[in-house]
Amino acid sequence: QDLGNLGNANLDLGDARKAIEFYEQQLIIVREIGDRRGEGTALGNLGSAHSTLGDALKAVEYHEQALVIMREIGDRRAEGKIMGNLGNAHKALGDARKAIEFCNQQLLISRETGDRSGEGNALGNLGNAYSSLGDMRQAIEFYEQQLVIVVEIGDRRGEGNVLWNSALVHDSLGNRATSINRAAAALAIYEAIEDPNAARVRTKLAEWRGE
Repeated sequence: QDLGNLGNANLDLGDARKAIEFYEQQLIIVREIGDRRGEGTALGNLGSAHSTLGDALKAVEYHEQALVIMREIGDRRAEGKIMGNLGNAHKALGDARKAIEFCNQQLLISRETGDRSGEGNALGNLGNAYSSLGDMRQAIEFYEQQLVIVVEIGDRRGEGNVLWNSALVHDSLGNRATSINRAAAALAIYEAIEDPNAARVRTKLAEWRGE
């Protein structure tokens, strides 16, 4: 547990390689003691860390191993989360249609288990996947549904992210006024929670406003 927390802390700080060291130690220990849930968690953590490093193929390998375990022990909520991670990894590999399949499963499981945060993530993942396919109107529909949930559960970072994603999609459709409104709302949130994305959004917003 402590090794997993140390890994998570390093991943949050942006040091994925250090996180992987902790997760690998965690994996050895949970396998030694026969902790299947811990093994599934460690494998999922390794998948996420490799995703952060840009190694989506390695991420898929770890997430698929984690998925087998979470199904075996019947942890539906964890299964849903892994489906989303697999979807994101396949999107990173350039297979948006495969990503959509996994994210749809994530959405179904999240709704079945009453996991509102997971449901919001699934909707956002679907929005991102459709956006990468160039289907911007479908992407907007998913982002609008996600926005309702993140506001409801008080996820400020999630709210900032969906507003920013929505701003980019509206811009690609030529809806400049909507893009500016969404980006300004995202920036206000990012500044309030001191999110590093604030600088990027501020620059884009100035560009859109012609400043």
